[in-house]
Amino acid sequence: MTETATRARPLSPFLQIYRWPITMAMSIAHRVTGGALYVGTLLLIWLVVAAATSQHAYDMAAWAFGSIIGRLVLLGYSWALFHHMLGGLRHFVWDTGRGMEKGSREALAWLNLAGSLILTFVVWAIFLVLH
Repeated sequence: MTETATRARPLSPFLQIYRWPITMAMSIAHRVTGGALYVGTLLLIWLVVAAATSQHAYDMAAWAFGSIIGRLVLLGYSWALFHHMLGGLRHFVWDTGRGMEKGSREALAWLNLAGSLILTFVVWAIFLVLH
């Protein structure tokens, strides 16, 4: 065996050492929210099918969505929806060739995060006031 093969190779520092740039974090969040939207959409399909099936089925689904856990899931679903939508718009802007400078990329990523939180807050505030 050669000396190179027997020497211990350094491990890559990977994600524990490097600071995540906001664009990387938003890219990962975009993928995660896309997956979460599949699960949330299945839950909404359950609600629609229950409404079309019977009063008892709808009452069970409405009870589940009206519970604390159900409302937290809906809150997360609405945030994921807004975050994924704004992330898609951010990528659309990039596809036009705009916003690719370092400062612009980071500003758009921060706007994506802030916008999704603000839109979620506004929608839920309206819901709670009207409900």
